[in-house]
Amino acid sequence: MKVLVLGAGQLARMMALAGAPLNISISAYDVNSDSIVHPLTQQNLGKGLANAIADADVVTAEFEHIPLPVLAQCQQSGKFLPGETAIKAGGDRRLEKTLLDDAKVRSAAYRIVNSEADFRQAITALGLPLVFKSALAGYDGKGQWRLKRAEDATALWQQLDAFLSADPSQSIVAEQFIPFSREVSLIGARNSQGEVQVYPLTENHHVNGVLSVSLAVAGNEQLQQQAQQMFTAVANQLNYVGVLAIEFFDVNGTLLVNEIAPRVHNSGHWTQQGADVCQFEQHLRAVCGLPLGSTALVRPSLMVNILGEDKVPEQILTLPGLHLHWYGKTKRAGRKMGHINLSGATTAELKTRFEQLISVLPEAAFPELTQMAARLN
Repeated sequence: MKVLVLGAGQLARMMALAGAPLNISISAYDVNSDSIVHPLTQQNLGKGLANAIADADVVTAEFEHIPLPVLAQCQQSGKFLPGETAIKAGGDRRLEKTLLDDAKVRSAAYRIVNSEADFRQAITALGLPLVFKSALAGYDGKGQWRLKRAEDATALWQQLDAFLSADPSQSIVAEQFIPFSREVSLIGARNSQGEVQVYPLTENHHVNGVLSVSLAVAGNEQLQQQAQQMFTAVANQLNYVGVLAIEFFDVNGTLLVNEIAPRVHNSGHWTQQGADVCQFEQHLRAVCGLPLGSTALVRPSLMVNILGEDKVPEQILTLPGLHLHWYGKTKRAGRKMGHINLSGATTAELKTRFEQLISVLPEAAFPELTQMAARLN
């Protein structure tokens, strides 16, 4: 089986690693260079999307922000999963909000802003504080603004107006600010027969808008069921095939969708060591028509992102239950360079090991880890 992945980053890399034991061959299409590359070695395998699609049994994607002509060409092939509609919804907050409304899934109240009149009406209708998000190309905290005080509205509109004027395809989505207690995400998969399998809810901690730690432990069954119902509604609305991630705000036991990601997701990396079948293998199983695998948590696990660093103390490799995953990238400030997965037989053991890991990692490069350690009780 041959799978072509749109995008040549770390998610395609990890799909290639997961697919090899199943005899699934992965190639990756770099949308910026029109090159086909090997996801692990980055060896150039040729140019031209048409030839790559013709050579593949299945086409899928590792990110949402794909040029529309590329999406259309892949959709026309009849091989593209989860499909053009899902990828567009993940990359455009306007479409995402419409999807959630159609699926009758809760999210923050919102208005679409294309003009100053829209901006003022959003403030009146939704009240303050508000979060303003770019409809396109917003990720890892980018393309977001907050308005807390009415007297700051005119100055903020000048910023938003300049942003909208620079790109006619853009819009702004104004959302009510949600006073959530924590952020959680659900990674799951749906196959072409409509079967759904979901992993345990993952608690996430962000630093400067970028995911820092994801924690998966046995949790609240009522919250898990709530998340699974919302996941299934969205996946069925899209007739989705593959792995889908949904990020939620937990508001005192009630979940609101923050955003969806129609792909394997950073907050699901823990599944490489915490589940029998990781999210990368699960995605390949779904899009290739293979049976879905178990999503049960086999041991409490967490993931720590390595951001902007190309090395970590070798001492961490002495910790039991620790696995280090590098992405082979050139160092750049804030860039996702790799991740650390850590597991324990019990939550208490995971906490002890996490505290040992924190004591070794440089705090400047890995801030606020102790906040997540405190969540392990």
